[in-house]
Parts: sequence; structure tokens; C-alpha cells
Amino acid sequence: MCGIAGFFSTNLFFNQDHLTTLTNTLSHRGPNASGFFLEEKVGLGHRRLSIIDLSEAANQPMYSGDKRYVIVFNGEIYNFKEIKQRLIAENKTISFKTNSDTEVILEAFVCWKEKFVDYLNGMFAIAIYDRTEKKLYLFRDRIGKKPIYYFWDEKNFVFASELKSLVALKELSNKLTLNKLAISQFLHIGYIAEPFSIYNEIKKFPAASYAIIKNKLEIKRFWNIEEKITENPIQSFSEAKKKLKELLINSVEYRMISDVPFGTFLSGGIDSSLVTSIAQSISSNPIQTFSIGFENKKYNEAPHAKNIATYLKTNHHEFTVSEKKTMEFIGELDSIFDEPFADSSAIPMLLISKMARQKVTMILSGDGGDELFLGYGMHQWANRLQSPFIKLVRKPISIVLSYLNNRSKRASLLFDLNNYQKLKTHIFSQEQYCFSEKEIQKMINSSFPILPYLKENFSTQRKLSPMEEQALFDLHFYLKDDLLVKVDRTTMRHSLEARCPILDYRIVEFAFNLDSSLKLKDGVSKYILKEVLYDFIPKSYFERPKWGFSIPLMHWLKNDLSYLISTYLTKEIIEKHEIVKVEYVEKLKYLFLEKNRDYLYNRLWLLIVLHRWLEKNRL
Repeated sequence: MCGIAGFFSTNLFFNQDHLTTLTNTLSHRGPNASGFFLEEKVGLGHRRLSIIDLSEAANQPMYSGDKRYVIVFNGEIYNFKEIKQRLIAENKTISFKTNSDTEVILEAFVCWKEKFVDYLNGMFAIAIYDRTEKKLYLFRDRIGKKPIYYFWDEKNFVFASELKSLVALKELSNKLTLNKLAISQFLHIGYIAEPFSIYNEIKKFPAASYAIIKNKLEIKRFWNIEEKITENPIQSFSEAKKKLKELLINSVEYRMISDVPFGTFLSGGIDSSLVTSIAQSISSNPIQTFSIGFENKKYNEAPHAKNIATYLKTNHHEFTVSEKKTMEFIGELDSIFDEPFADSSAIPMLLISKMARQKVTMILSGDGGDELFLGYGMHQWANRLQSPFIKLVRKPISIVLSYLNNRSKRASLLFDLNNYQKLKTHIFSQEQYCFSEKEIQKMINSSFPILPYLKENFSTQRKLSPMEEQALFDLHFYLKDDLLVKVDRTTMRHSLEARCPILDYRIVEFAFNLDSSLKLKDGVSKYILKEVLYDFIPKSYFERPKWGFSIPLMHWLKNDLSYLISTYLTKEIIEKHEIVKVEYVEKLKYLFLEKNRDYLYNRLWLLIVLHRWLEKNRL
């Protein structure tokens, strides 16, 4: 795992000083080594976190055997040994100087050019420069685990693993303007989705895509999950369970390849317990597991994690933190994410990453299970709201619910929509306690544009159910631009590499080709995934309500964090930035603080995050 950066400057505008700034801003992503390549109009920079082949010979930038190509690479390729054997079989004269996956990637590109990416199983952001044809190539992995931000003005292309790297260049930062579409989107879903960033001039490079930069920027897609969904889904439970178990074991085994100590995040939930149990079944020694506990018992899952760890006989580390200690990390969020980002579960993720890094350099996480196997309540809401009967009576239902308790008031907002073309976004927005489109239209100032449209119509060989389409929406947006961003930034903040076995692209393709009855059965979500888990850990360990990885934010905003409301949601600051209407925010504060409309807490958090970012960035 590393940080990469670079430029392709047709007018020779950028130099070594710019490259050094771009690269060293990412030092937290790679504390073990740094390296630079500069030749005419191209510069490539690398910060290394050593995981595989710890020798200096595996440092980057790395040159191909014929010296024609040079690479910088962030990520891990888990099947690099198989690719290496294939390259040797096809080219008997090829020789390798290291045991790194980087060298294998580069030589695969030499042999197969852009098609090499089809052979890769892993997470990656790759830049390769062809010194002969004077072309720069960029590649980003299928699911979008590894980030790339870029700036392109028709003359200069600049890229980096994080937004802060580009902003650090004064020549770029002086040109940056606020992306109003991104702000509307952030208030609606809590994050900024690809291709947007908070700045008009900087974009997020698309997942499952590659680019060729020379006289122009050309971006092409190399993988599309919609094209992998077959006409006839797998309906046999025994066949599906056997195949899924094989894929999961192979995926975890791949991701245990490491030359440094590793462990797993263990919350005690389904996904992290499954990854941990498989890893322990493969390992001949107790693996290291990490969980975080809170003094507030309602949010403390540490006892469940400890029970799982005891059953599996892992070397378990449990960190219990006070609410006061947790809140100290809130101030770090702005510098970690570089743009408004409202997922408050980033705070416990940041805590556990810092603590795990004291023992290990690489970690396995359970991300992806909910998105692939219908684990969210919003998947079932998609089915409900597409019901012909509900479509007829949704407005009366919404009105009635709005007069009841807080839970019902929140549910009323799910029924309150006009545009079914934006149903998936609406469901997600309301399940995450964000502002609905109607609310934004009432709240936001007239100078701001309407919400950008997120793709909701998918072209597949078979007709998907509403909840399957909602899950596909989650894969394209929520998983990639929220959850994986959270994991990448919080772990890399502490130079910790995170690997997600459930998000192996083979498992992603397999999951979307399962009949939905195998994923949601008799009201049991993630049914087949749980059945695989029960082969490793008895079902009785999981007979409890699901509880997400979260913090008591609603409680904090009424108590110790109330200063954030009084600091960042004042009349003066709201008027200063001219994004939302003062009277709307005042009413929101009143309903939350005085009328105990607790379901509004995340809406206030969104406004706090936005205005705090604007104040710190003076925009």
C-alpha cells in the first residue's frame, strides 16, 4: 500500500519541486521509502509502505527490464505469483529481479499492454509511463478501492492518491473554485460521488477504468458489473453455498500473503467474523484480532467480538475508549478526507486503525457483505416502495406517519417523494438520515443548482428485482465513494494497509448472479453468507439484533458536541457562505434541541461538516 502522484505537462510547466510537493504530502501513506522519476514533461512520485518484498530493490518508481517503461503503483495484486508464472511460460527469456508484485505488473504490461489489467486480482491505482511513445497510462481497480484524483486543463494532467496532494500545489490551489453541484449532492447523500470532488477543477478518476494521456485525455472502461450479470441466476442452495465458500476461502488466503505482521478487524458481526474465522482456519498460529469498545453500553459490541475471538482462539486485542477520547478525533476528519464527508463511523474506524497499527501493518476487514448479499434495510424498502399498491397510497401514508412518533416521522419521509426516477437515491438518502430532495429545494439558496443525477437505471441481461437494483446502486456509489473512502483514508492515516476479502471481484460477480431468495430468505438477510459462516462458528453466537459500527452522535450533539452547533451553525456563518437559508437552519436546530426530533441529528451533522470545512478552507 502506498501513495502515488505525478504529472504530464505538455507545456513543461511542472518541475521537480512540484513533484516533491505532490509526493511528500502523501508521506503518511508510505513512510518506508520515497522515490521520483522526472523526464521531460512527465514526473512520477511514490511513497512506499512495504508489505511484500521488503527489500530496497522493490522500491518505486520501478523500470521495466528493457528500461522503456516506468511504474508507480498503490495497492496489492494478490495473484501476482500466478501472473508471474504465466509470463515466464509465454516468454522463456524473461527474468525477475525482485519478489514484488510491482515488477510482475510492469512486465505484464510490457507483454499484454492495456489488456494486462484483465488478469489482475487486487486493489490498485497504477501509473505507467511509456518513455518511447511518450504516453502516460492510469489504471484504477474494478471496485474502486484505491483512489485517484486528477486535474486536467487540456495542457497539464496532474494526479495523486489524495485530494490534499493536488491542493498543496499553489499553482493549482489558486485556480480552485467551489463545486456547487457537489455541495447539493453532499447534503443529499452525505458524501461526494465520482466523478465530482468539492472543487470544480479536480475530479475522481472512475473505477474499473484506464486512461491514456498524451495530447488528450482518453478514459476507457475495462470492467462493468452489469455485463457480468447473467440471464439465469443460480438457484440451487447447495451449489451456491459450496461455490461461495470456495471463493471466500481462496480470497482470504490470497489476502493473507504478506511479509509483515497482519490481523483482522473483528466487530463480532457477520462479515468481520466470517473473514476472521476463515483466516484463522487457514493459519497455523493464532491470528491477531482487533476490536474497539465504548463506555456507552448501547454502542459497545466489544463483548460480542471477544466471544468470537475466544471461540476461534485468536490473539485478541480489545481497546475501550471513553466518549471524550473519541470526540478528540473529530478534529482530524477535515485533514483526513480533504472535502466534506459526513460518515461519522469514520471516527471509530480511525481509532481502531491507530490502535491496530501498534501491532500490525496489514489488516483484513469485512466490508462488502451488506452490499452484495442484501444486508441493508434500504434493500427491502426498495421492494416496498415499488409495490403498485404503495405507489397509490404513499401520500396518505406519509401524512399519517408524520403525526406519530419520531420513528414514524422518519419513515414518513421515505414515502414522501414525487420522482420515481430518483427512487434509489431517495431511499439511500432517507435511510442515512440525510436531506431529501424536497428538503434541499426548500433549504438551499437559489444560486445553487439542482441535485446531480446519480445513475439509477442499469442495463442487465435479466430483469433485477427492486432490492437487487438498490444493491447495485450501493455498489456503484455508497460502497465506492463512502465506505471504501472511509476505510482507505482512516487506515492509511496511520500507515495501515486494509484488505477486503469479500470484495474480491469474483465474489462480487458471483453475488449478483445469485437468486435473491438465497440472499434474503424468510426475512433473514445475508442468508447464504450466514450459512457459510455457521460452518465455522455456531449460529448461537449471532442470535442478537444487528448493530452498525457507529457512535452516539445524536446524544453527543445535544451534550458535549453541542458547541459544534453553536459554533458552525450561527446566523453569521450561515449568511457568510450563502449556501442554505438561515431561517431553515434555525427551525432545524429548534426541532432537534427543543422538540426532541432526534431523527434530525444527521441533518445538523451534515451542515456542521460542510460549514466547518468551508471555514477551515476559507471558501
